[in-house]
Amino acid sequence: MNWATAIDAAAQRFARDGHGFIRRTPLWQLPGAALGIDCREVWLKLEHLQSSGSFKARGMYNRLLAHPIPFSGVIVASGGNAGIATAAAARALHVRCEVFVPTVCSPAKQSKLRELGAKVVVTGSVYAEALEACLQRQKETGALLTHAYDQPEVVAGAGTVAQEIEHRAGRAPDSVLVSVGGGGLIAGIAAWFEQRSRVVALEPELAPTLYRARENGAPVDVDVSGIAADSLGAKRIGAIAWEVTQQHVPQALLLPDAAILAAQQALWKDFKLAVEPAAALGLAALRTGAYQPAKDENVCLVICGANVDPATLA
Repeated sequence: MNWATAIDAAAQRFARDGHGFIRRTPLWQLPGAALGIDCREVWLKLEHLQSSGSFKARGMYNRLLAHPIPFSGVIVASGGNAGIATAAAARALHVRCEVFVPTVCSPAKQSKLRELGAKVVVTGSVYAEALEACLQRQKETGALLTHAYDQPEVVAGAGTVAQEIEHRAGRAPDSVLVSVGGGGLIAGIAAWFEQRSRVVALEPELAPTLYRARENGAPVDVDVSGIAADSLGAKRIGAIAWEVTQQHVPQALLLPDAAILAAQQALWKDFKLAVEPAAALGLAALRTGAYQPAKDENVCLVICGANVDPATLA
């Protein structure tokens, strides 16, 4: 597949859309010293300011814009963010939306889904079980299915994050640190940059879908839990992400929950960025030394989502 063409097509759909749903989010280019990192610059792609509160809006909206939507509307299974993005996109386009979420989906995210007008079905303890129920329901209703991470339009939509980073900076970063759940975001980013930037995969130790796939030589089911399970809780890396990361992502790292939580709190305390744990993995990798940039390196962190209960931020 020609991903550059698909990503360009997604960006053009967003530019033509009269609703203005997709935002071109800011790119902060800070001296590494501002974050206590010994490198030239750290770029923060503030995708938590995206419509619906996460990068997921790009893929979900691209999927809806690329297909006719039946009377029964759209349907999705999600740990939270993809459902919120689909519900927000459906509301912008004035179509029905049904969202299946697992029990690990936070009450705040469930409340947000209902505020957006979605019908919410809570089923299963993890995302994979919610997805199974969602697929059965889709067969009954004929609604347009949006997958949280494993559809070409979803990956291409996510790839517009990378396109914006390059356009706003005027060049590709030396490296990009990307959180991984099912892999839609890293697939889109790696497909855009290919070998022009070093794309590094980051996962919680308790949700190691890509890491375990690499150990086994193919995608496998893994047990998922921990602080970021609601947004990085896919049990298996997506087929598209597996193919793209095998070609363009040389490194996959695991991070402990304690480091992720500390980085999340630091983003709030030092920069007043209220983000969910999944959005803090990049800073956690830098602060722990799991990823060590060169002194002259420009490293980009994708701050991927803001769907967090503010009460959890100290």
